Amino acid sequence: MKDFQFKNTTDIRFGSNRIETELHDAVAQFGPNVLLTYGGGSIKRSGLYDSVKKILSDLNIIELAGIEPNPKINSVREGQKLAKENKIDVVLAVGGGSVVDASKVIASSAFYEGDPWDLVLDSTKRFKLDQLPLIDILTLSATGTEMNAGSVISNPETNDKLGTYGPNTPAVSFLDPALTMSVSKWQTAAGSIDIFSHLTEQYFDKEKNNDVSDGMIEGIMRTVIKWAPIAVAEPDNYDARANLMWSSTMALNGIVRLGYQDGWTSHPIEHELSAYYDITHGVGLGIITPRWMKFVLSAETVAKFAKFGRNVWHIQNDNDQVVADIAIQAVYDWVKSLGVPTTLPGVDINDDTNFKVMAESAVKVGQLDSAVYVDMSVNDVVDLYKATMTTDGFE
Repeated sequence: MKDFQFKNTTDIRFGSNRIETELHDAVAQFGPNVLLTYGGGSIKRSGLYDSVKKILSDLNIIELAGIEPNPKINSVREGQKLAKENKIDVVLAVGGGSVVDASKVIASSAFYEGDPWDLVLDSTKRFKLDQLPLIDILTLSATGTEMNAGSVISNPETNDKLGTYGPNTPAVSFLDPALTMSVSKWQTAAGSIDIFSHLTEQYFDKEKNNDVSDGMIEGIMRTVIKWAPIAVAEPDNYDARANLMWSSTMALNGIVRLGYQDGWTSHPIEHELSAYYDITHGVGLGIITPRWMKFVLSAETVAKFAKFGRNVWHIQNDNDQVVADIAIQAVYDWVKSLGVPTTLPGVDINDDTNFKVMAESAVKVGQLDSAVYVDMSVNDVVDLYKATMTTDGFE
């Protein structure tokens, strides 16, 4: 196992009805001026918006609405402006991962005099700034942003979608599974695939004998595989929503990655798809991940895939290659069972016009030609994109 250090300071408030009794004091401890950030109209339709405004009625609430999926830098810029003009004390993000991600960068940019995109291009600048405290009320299980320091921000002007890291995780995260019951089947499926991909990115790693982290990841994988189809079929199933919500948090709060050494591959490749075509991130990962698995499967990696097949998918066979092949097919079949597309034409990407420039960016940004489980060249990534145009090899 690789040496590691771990610290996470987020205060998790998991369960139903905690917002009513605990939100006010959690927010007010930081001051009276609150920047309330959210996305579209879903929190208004559900009644959550009215509840939050009522609970915080004695505080000064400034609102930033309209934060989009694959959050755009313009929302961060607007948040920076509001934070400075209104001397904001605390940011309250209500929504899914995109709202929280944008809010993290707003929390840094409130103390920055330049364009917030600078902070995305160079995360080290954020560590030299003060930070506004961030509280979130999560409404979608997917990204794990509620208990980590990362964000992913898009810049449509440059076709960039980049990760950035700050010095702090959210101060308090309210995780009420009931708030995710109104999430659409599409977003439920996409979020579940995102969780699963976070786990595969960490699990497939060259570090040997990391049995503690491997075992935790395998358990969370089994949980997501079990409960995602139930949540899609039964949106009001509390146990399904609760298991997915905690899986999302645990998958990316830093605990299960400890002792590993390699970087991620599927995410940088998918980020290019989202940057150029603005597709749903989790759906893109569902298209990319099984093909990536086929690409990296070899005599050197087959043992880990066989372990994955036996411990996650309960495949019983003495031949590692057979188990590995069945396991990869099982991933593809599970994604398909959730009712989302499994090819790029299924998300209206019908030609390879941008594949080369996307592949070049993915390799550069993700360092895919080094420091990952299996190195990928630009041509390898182009070939992977091409493989996602059909179901060949899976159906």
